[in-house]
Amino acid sequence: MHEADRRVEAAFEAVRREDFLTADQRSNAALDRALPIGYQQTNSQPRTVSNMLVLLDVRTGQRVLDVGSGSGWTTALLGTLVGPDGAVHGVELVPELVAWSRENLRAYAMPWTRIHQASEDELGLAAEGPFDRILVSAEASELPQSLVDQLADGGLMVVPVAGRLLSVERGPGGDVTVHRHGHYAFVPLR
Repeated sequence: MHEADRRVEAAFEAVRREDFLTADQRSNAALDRALPIGYQQTNSQPRTVSNMLVLLDVRTGQRVLDVGSGSGWTTALLGTLVGPDGAVHGVELVPELVAWSRENLRAYAMPWTRIHQASEDELGLAAEGPFDRILVSAEASELPQSLVDQLADGGLMVVPVAGRLLSVERGPGGDVTVHRHGHYAFVPLR
């Protein structure tokens, strides 16, 4: 097992999925499938989230942006990975999910994680960037340049684009390298 796999496995052990599900879905927490959380959004399939986090290779102390943070589950997983010397900024468009995910995160006492109300006018959170890592949990139709621009030099983003999972590396001079990692289905990025 690679080091990134071990770190992600430990994060999954530390953060209980059921704490980020609606009451009627908690009994389904062990199922390896996406589960509805309301507002036409889902809590993603655990295997998919694990694959994305392994690709993202989050390290202690990094600054991370979590786009489409939903119930706050991925934000909590990322918070576990970066630890108290890091920072995780989740962004979510649905106000009710923002309030609920903030409540969900409070139970984990990770003050280095925050959920922000996303703006219809801005994808991401440029004011808090640049970020070492960006996780996008909704599918874009094309690679979102505004998020690439929020990556720090040497940064990495994992994003589903047109049915394919991509890892996007930003080199020291701003050069971008894209790797494709298979087919995945996500709710659309808005």
